[in-house]
Amino acid sequence: MRTRSLLPVLAMSFFLILLAACGNAEGNESGEESGNAEGGSSEENADSGSETTEVLVDGSSTVFPIMEAIAEEYQKENPDARVNIGVSGSGGGFEKFASGETHISNASRPIKEEEVQALEDAGIEYTEFEIALDGLSVVVNKENDWVDQLTVDELKKMWSADSNVETWADVREGWPEEEIEFYSPGADSGTFDYFSEVVLGEEGQIRKDASLSEDDNVLVQGVTGSPNGISYFGYAYYAENKDNLKAVPIVNDSGEAVTPSQETIQSGEYNPFSRPLFIYVKNEALQNESVYNFATYALENGGEMAEAVGYVAKPDSAYDDALQKLDEVAGK
Repeated sequence: MRTRSLLPVLAMSFFLILLAACGNAEGNESGEESGNAEGGSSEENADSGSETTEVLVDGSSTVFPIMEAIAEEYQKENPDARVNIGVSGSGGGFEKFASGETHISNASRPIKEEEVQALEDAGIEYTEFEIALDGLSVVVNKENDWVDQLTVDELKKMWSADSNVETWADVREGWPEEEIEFYSPGADSGTFDYFSEVVLGEEGQIRKDASLSEDDNVLVQGVTGSPNGISYFGYAYYAENKDNLKAVPIVNDSGEAVTPSQETIQSGEYNPFSRPLFIYVKNEALQNESVYNFATYALENGGEMAEAVGYVAKPDSAYDDALQKLDEVAGK
């Protein structure tokens, strides 16, 4: 009789335990699904949320010193901010931009038609901003005391893929019969594209025996270590290493040999190698406060930071206009 009286109680207890276990399992499953939805990827957070997000920037090695300086100062003023600046070259940066890996793309040349198309295909809208000015600098070793100036035609004669130039004497009579060592930015570099277009033309190809690198510091080291070296890169890299390098005056469209400087770059006198530098910002990413705040800071301080690292600032009014355009795109 005692055993039979406990059966209903045991049965009810077992039922309650089973019910509770099922409830917990459903709760855990629901919680896990909710957590995954809230977490998402960094790109999803950047595009749609207002949480602190790592701002992802990549692209031109020429623009890198400016954006690196901006990021360092920004993070000093905003200790919780996270900004990652990569260096893939202008072309490599646009590839990452189109694949949704970055919020901002640095470029030392305007975006190309095929890059515009890639962004359209990916459904990515963007806005272009000029962040500073640069003077692409042609440099030789400090010990080189014979190259006093070069024309664009002479540069084409030297750098073209079908060039017969091997020594300095092949460039100009009276120069030494010393073999020239060529150092060039890599094919993903906007500087490479800009130099090729200006010097070699749209269909021109650079000589095959040039040593290529996406890292401008490698090019600096190459020319510094070679008495017969020649290269080209952004003005800031020359200014930083001018004790070991010599900037070659370039004959401009007025027939005047002009050395790159902040004054000649800003005035346009140093042509055809004075050029704007760009950042491209993903419009949707500006809805995220982290990206918007950093982009605003970059445009507010771009001129000052450009000057600090050896480039040339645009007029203040240009940055004011850029900030207004940024707010319009962000819907502020």
